[in-house]
Amino acid sequence: MGKHLFLGDEAIAQAAIDAGLSGVYAYPGTPSTEVTEYIQNSPVARERKIHCNWSANEKTAMEAALGMSYAGKRSLCCMKHVGLNVAADCFMNAAMSGINGGMIILTADDPSMHSSQNEQDNRMYGNFAMIPMLEPSSQQEAYDMVYHGFELSEKLGYPILLRVTTRMAHSRAGVETQPMKEQLPMHCPEDGRQRFILLPALARQRYKKLIAAQEVFMQESENSPYNVYFDGPDKSLGIITTGIAFNYLAENCQNGFKHPVLKITQYPVPHDKLERLVDTCDEILVLEEGYPVVEQQLKGLLSKGLKVHGRLDGTLQHDGELTPDAVGVALGLEITEYYAKPEVVEQRPPALCQGCGHRDMYQALNEVLAEYPTAKVFGDIGCYTLGALPPFRAIDTCIDMGASITMAKGASDAGVFPAVSVIGDSTFTHSGMTGLLDCVNENTNITIVISDNETTAMTGGQDSAGTGRLESICAGIGVDPAHIRVMIPLKKNYEEMKAIIREEIEYKGVSVLIPRRECIQTLTRKKKANKK
Repeated sequence: MGKHLFLGDEAIAQAAIDAGLSGVYAYPGTPSTEVTEYIQNSPVARERKIHCNWSANEKTAMEAALGMSYAGKRSLCCMKHVGLNVAADCFMNAAMSGINGGMIILTADDPSMHSSQNEQDNRMYGNFAMIPMLEPSSQQEAYDMVYHGFELSEKLGYPILLRVTTRMAHSRAGVETQPMKEQLPMHCPEDGRQRFILLPALARQRYKKLIAAQEVFMQESENSPYNVYFDGPDKSLGIITTGIAFNYLAENCQNGFKHPVLKITQYPVPHDKLERLVDTCDEILVLEEGYPVVEQQLKGLLSKGLKVHGRLDGTLQHDGELTPDAVGVALGLEITEYYAKPEVVEQRPPALCQGCGHRDMYQALNEVLAEYPTAKVFGDIGCYTLGALPPFRAIDTCIDMGASITMAKGASDAGVFPAVSVIGDSTFTHSGMTGLLDCVNENTNITIVISDNETTAMTGGQDSAGTGRLESICAGIGVDPAHIRVMIPLKKNYEEMKAIIREEIEYKGVSVLIPRRECIQTLTRKKKANKK
């Protein structure tokens, strides 16, 4: 026990350890990565033998976490918001089967797309799956929600979705910790074959139980210490806040709340508290980070003839993060000091590191593809995505993890030549292998570049699942070993690289090129560590 200065991610990780965690399963993705890294670096986690290795992708992470829960242990599954798309199959069905040991699923959403390809708000997923959700408004609340959340999960019999956003994950505050609990003993569910085998006849029974459980979830939300009603003297306006938006409201109301305020940080939305606010106030302002989830529910459930302001009517911008200034303007306050960037801060677009192997790969690829006017390059998610920017401008698409191979396949099927895929080693083992199997099964005319820097570099240099095994994986999937070509992307090998790329583009079938050179950042860290 004690007081600590924690990132939101660190508060979540420490709370999980203190709550008797037995395993964390995750794939690195900003802004969720630090949760797993904190547990990996924790001496207590090592002493307790808490599982904390990275998973190949979010789907495997979710399934493994559910397996640990099935065995009666407490598990944590972490991912960024788009990772839940990958894990959605297990996520939706875990809401049907329920859990045994407590299970918390962390989704770290990224409004304003600081390091993401969309802004999706995974409260929509929580509502879709009909499971309870928690959304902390402070680092202390994040800690408390996780510390007590495993017990809540076990009490209800369902996984809990914990939603944070970038500012909560990556900002610091003082956190009071609680006594450390013992890990639960292994105990598999006695009714496992009735709950965890989702054959249609059994699944229909489980679905009825999930629907029936909604009333219990609502009672928990109504009585939750995290959902708080603050009264105020001016009833002309009632304010609803969710998650971190409560802080932005508080910054504008440092002398106390003038209007009644309902802080919602546990879901489902507490209807009784909502009705109290609606019955008391003339108009409602909804402040929430992300989609207008509560605002839409309010309009549908309670707002007959009542004016509801928020993102839907333009009182707040529909995209991007909330800010204290934006909230102040929505409250009708005169904002005199904006949280603006100083003029001395210059915008600097991201770029591949000097000395990065991706640079040499793109330079050689660009030069060869200049000979093919109809060439198209399908990119993927990782450091190498920066090849879309100057000076390379080397890729034509980047949609989601693994899409480079399958989009290139579809383009090749349509007649595009050459159709080139550029994917990283970690992304390939995350979700590229099945696309390669499709290509092999049809002998697609495609050239696949697995740019291997032997790490998951974009999120800080975590272990890559395919390190040392890419050639054998590709051969095992069925690629002709004669067309699995390994290159070392260095200037001295430049002409050789171009010759290999040209040869494999001309080969009418599946080619895999593996330019391999360790990430310059992880190599530098290793050298520094070796000097100590």
